[in-house]
Amino acid sequence: MSITSAELAMVRGSLERLRKDFEVHSTNFYDALFRCAPHLRQMFREDLTGQGMKFMTTLDVIVHKLDNEEELASRYQGLGRSHAIMGVRTADFAPMEDALIETMRNALGDEFTVELEQAWRKAYAVVSRNMIRRGGIEA
Repeated sequence: MSITSAELAMVRGSLERLRKDFEVHSTNFYDALFRCAPHLRQMFREDLTGQGMKFMTTLDVIVHKLDNEEELASRYQGLGRSHAIMGVRTADFAPMEDALIETMRNALGDEFTVELEQAWRKAYAVVSRNMIRRGGIEA
């Protein structure tokens, strides 16, 4: 599943609207993730503030370079490996996707249209597929 340039522009624009409150949105992401997949909570330290900001900053970098897979190759590999070391499995990417979509929906409200959700799901598929493949994450 590939993402079109129009969809990528939508994703980038929506992420830009969240920029001023990255810390709040990162907290909301982890709250949603642990509701969807409580077993993942043990992989993270108690204070998620720094981790949350790292997540949002990394998401921002990836989204802005998503149309250049080769430029992101080493980042995908590093992210995939670090997630594999933490114990993340392929199946864990589904609740992460759900948490991201919930976070975006809550942050953007009515602006989070069906088309924007589809664009985010496509973007997430590209990122997760590359992290799994390049990082050696196991099923």
